[in-house]
Amino acid sequence: MIEEPDATGPLAKLYAEAKSVSPSGTVAGIIKTMSLRPDFLAAIQEASRMHFSDGALTRAQHEMIASYVSALNRCRY
Repeated sequence: MIEEPDATGPLAKLYAEAKSVSPSGTVAGIIKTMSLRPDFLAAIQEASRMHFSDGALTRAQHEMIASYVSALNRCRY
């Protein structure tokens, strides 16, 4: 994984975007797991923006479902 101080180019931009929308103002560990493939990370971030936007379900409802599924799968993310 590439840590935030070591990120350059497109990865540094993706990390900055991740920090800007993070409630804690940090780059989450799950984001860093994709740091060796910035192209993949960019696609995941775009999908996440669509997934967690309000639509038929609110963002809070999306988060609750994601948390519940993660707990069922014993996934720390």
